[in-house]
Amino acid sequence: MAQSKRGFAAMDPAKQKEIASKGGKAAHAKGTAHEFSADEARAAGRKGGEAVSRDRDHMARIGRSGGEAVSRDRDHMSRIGREGGEARGKGARESRTSLNDDSEESGRESRQ
Repeated sequence: MAQSKRGFAAMDPAKQKEIASKGGKAAHAKGTAHEFSADEARAAGRKGGEAVSRDRDHMARIGRSGGEAVSRDRDHMSRIGREGGEARGKGARESRTSLNDDSEESGRESRQ
């Protein structure tokens, strides 16, 4: 048999929030409210992060949406593309230079 909502549970959510807010403010004013220390907050955040990260589908969704948001920023994408091209070009030049140095040395050895 399903129980019907009574009392606080039957109230409008806005009214519940208003009452809960008053209770929280009263507890803080009285000095009996719990306030997290930095270590407690860190531990709670870690615990929540671990719980959320177990949901692989959720993590894939948020990663995908982040990637889509970043890729809409055309300036950012052109900047990282340029940086990648510059880095790749520098590496390619260095490898061509070392190849040329090697072939010149082997040419000198065969002529001697």
